[in-house]
Amino acid sequence: MTDEEKTAADAPLPGGNFRLFVQKLGYQALISMGLLDNPITNERSSNLSHAESIIDDLRMLRDKTAGNLEKDEKEHIEKVVSDLQHHFVTLQQKAGSES
Repeated sequence: MTDEEKTAADAPLPGGNFRLFVQKLGYQALISMGLLDNPITNERSSNLSHAESIIDDLRMLRDKTAGNLEKDEKEHIEKVVSDLQHHFVTLQQKAGSES
């Protein structure tokens, strides 16, 4: 197979990278909050209970890995959790004021 015949499906998927794992979960939460398009449907829809579940999972991951992360990994998960919590609270308040 030549380079021209290769597709994205032929490329190996990255794995084993903590920061990438956290980022993937963060993207799932943003999609669940309706802040990013779902890559399958190319549409935005909000499911705040699913987003909250992902944020809870990230908090648990942060807590369970405390003391075992490199400085940049710790800072990354803290930032992702903080940003997601901020977006979640904002959307929750907006939904509450609309009802």
